[in-house]
Amino acid sequence: MKNRVITISREFGSGGRTIGKMTAEKLGIKCYDSELIQKIASESGFDEKYIKDAGEYAPGGFLSSALLNRAFGPTNEDYLWKIQYKIITDLAEKESCVIVGRCADYILKDKADCLRVFIHADMKFRAERIVKVYGERDESPEERLKDKDKRRAAYHRFYTDMKWGHAQNYDITLNSGTLGIENCVDIITKLY
Repeated sequence: MKNRVITISREFGSGGRTIGKMTAEKLGIKCYDSELIQKIASESGFDEKYIKDAGEYAPGGFLSSALLNRAFGPTNEDYLWKIQYKIITDLAEKESCVIVGRCADYILKDKADCLRVFIHADMKFRAERIVKVYGERDESPEERLKDKDKRRAAYHRFYTDMKWGHAQNYDITLNSGTLGIENCVDIITKLY
């Protein structure tokens, strides 16, 4: 029998990471978020900061340079994608868990009993939340939100050929700004 896995994709600032951790805690299963970066670093030999930058938060110009560099063979990002794919697949085979981000929704779509969740919220809620939770103040919170979401969408599209955030690609999408973090946790837990 396949393990049951919840994947959480999310807009930056929507509370998806918090929702994932709280859901896992409530269900008594593990949540993998930054732990995935550590596992990828351990297996690849790359620095964790590089993996974070080259992955879900691809720096500006990453995709165009990746396409150009592919003319010369697989890139470091392609290598990291393969490792990430293997680690996420192995986790789903080994145990029931919650996996936040890293295209797990795509990677596990046919490989696990998987509840694919997308967490979103309006710009005002997310901007206020990142200032409160992360202390963001250097640049406009709205600009930072747009930039992070743009990078996540581009990375997801590049490796999955799916449109990030489109309801058709998930089992459920939840507006954390309207529903609240705790209600999102309750809904996901009940669906699980």
